[in-house]
Order: sequence, then C-alpha cells, then structure tokens
Amino acid sequence: MTQDIQPHQKASILSEALPYIRRFAGKTLVIKYGGNAMTEPHLKEGFARDIVLLKLVGINPVIVHGGGPQINKMLEKIGKVGEFVQGMRVTDNETMNIVEMVLGGHVNKEIVSLLNVHGGKAVGVTGRDNHFIRAKKLTVSTPEQQNIDIGQVGEIDSMDCTLIKQMVAVGYIPVIAPIGVGEQGEAFNINADLVAGRLAQELNAEKLVLMTNITGVMDKQGNLLTNLTPKKINDLVEDGTLSGGMLPKISSALAAAKNGVKAVHIIDGRVPNVLLLEIFTDKGIGTMILGE
Repeated sequence: MTQDIQPHQKASILSEALPYIRRFAGKTLVIKYGGNAMTEPHLKEGFARDIVLLKLVGINPVIVHGGGPQINKMLEKIGKVGEFVQGMRVTDNETMNIVEMVLGGHVNKEIVSLLNVHGGKAVGVTGRDNHFIRAKKLTVSTPEQQNIDIGQVGEIDSMDCTLIKQMVAVGYIPVIAPIGVGEQGEAFNINADLVAGRLAQELNAEKLVLMTNITGVMDKQGNLLTNLTPKKINDLVEDGTLSGGMLPKISSALAAAKNGVKAVHIIDGRVPNVLLLEIFTDKGIGTMILGE
C-alpha cells in the first residue's frame, strides 16, 4: 500500500522515473488495451489514472482497445458461441453487428468516460470515422486447410492517421475501436493487436505496448522471455511455442519492431500500474521485443 512506503522510498521512485519522463516527453506511445485490465473495476480505474498521468507529463498515449470478453457475453445472450481460427474471431453478419455495437459503442465510450472522469481529454473513434482504417477481407490458413473464409474479418489495406495526429496535437487522447471499412462502406472486424501495431508504425511511435492476460512471452518450460529479437520469435513460432491467440500479437509486435518502432512490450494487464512499471522503471516488466 502507498501509505506503507517511507518518504525516502517515494523520493527514490520519483527520481528513478525522472529520466524516463524526460526521455519520452513529446513522444507517442501506442497502447493496446485488453484482457482483465478491461473487465476488473480496480484495474480499469488504475489504467485510466495511469494514462492521464502519462499525458500530464508530456507523453502522448494513443489507445487501441479490444473487447473479446464483452463480445462473448453479448453473443451468449443471443445463443451464439464465439469461434476462433488462428486467433481470429469468425465473424458472420450477425456477429459483426454485435462486434460493432460492443466495441464502437459500449466499450469505447466506457474507456473514454473513465479517462475524462480522471482528468483526461479523451475522444473515441472507430476506423470507420473519416474512413481512416481501410480494410479488405482476410482469409486464414491452418496446417489442415488453406484460405479459410472467416466472414467479415479484415486485414488493414491502408491507414490515414491525419485525424489521430490532429487529435493528439490539440491535447486529446484518442481511443480507437478496431473496426475497419471496406470499399463499399462495409464494416470489418480487425484484430486489435494488428491495428495497434500498424498504428504505431504510421505514427512513428516510440513504443508499442500490448497489454494482455499473460506475464509475457513464455518458453515451453513456462519461463518468461524478457528480451526477444525477430529471429528468436521466428524460432518460437516454428517450434510451436507460440501459437493460437498469440500469433496476431506476435505478428503485430514483429512488424512494428521491424518498421521503426523502437521497442515493443508485451505486459500483464492484471498487474496494477503495469504501464508505469514498464515505462518509468529501470527493470521494466514483461517481454520486450527489439528490431534487429
């Protein structure tokens, strides 16, 4: 508890944070917000406070959020079960309507409201706003089958970040729901990790931070791998250590690390103040991925 920390310890913590505040002032951090951090009340409150703190010390956070548990809960209410192929949600038309309602409506607005309550100036958008995320249909492949049609699931065709840059420039915190728009104006469900990764590249972000429900990338023995390179990640995918839902996350991290984002972090959103621990401490937390 904070009250148990002695004054000299508080001073030491602030002193350790100061070089990082200076280093990242004026820089953009793209944060993928997901997992338990989005569903447990005390973690949601803590996340909002931490994001507002980042903004107040001169850092520009841009948030991309998921909402898998909330979507699953809504699907259950209408008697549907979520289905996934290679970490991607199978999305028929009915499911797409629910995805758009949950992500673009309920979840996005809840995050925006929390940030504003805690002193931020947050604005929520989806990729359909100003058509800033252009998407095309995605098919996936498994060892057993190639080019599987999983419905209204998209991959990013192009991204025009003019709107997001303008929002940041005037002091807003953008909160982005990962929904893209096709050539005919149709909606596409896009994996939030992939949107965050591409956004980090387009904004020339200093860091991409992926908040999830795991400690970080683990080896087959369950040991945390704190520092990874693209070559090491390729080895982990080939030997089956990384699979399923981790594949979009790792794909996003790799692309960002190879395309100008200085560091990518996969961290445990279940840990209180995990963002501050990663950004403002010498030791950091979770897994860091650097481009070679």
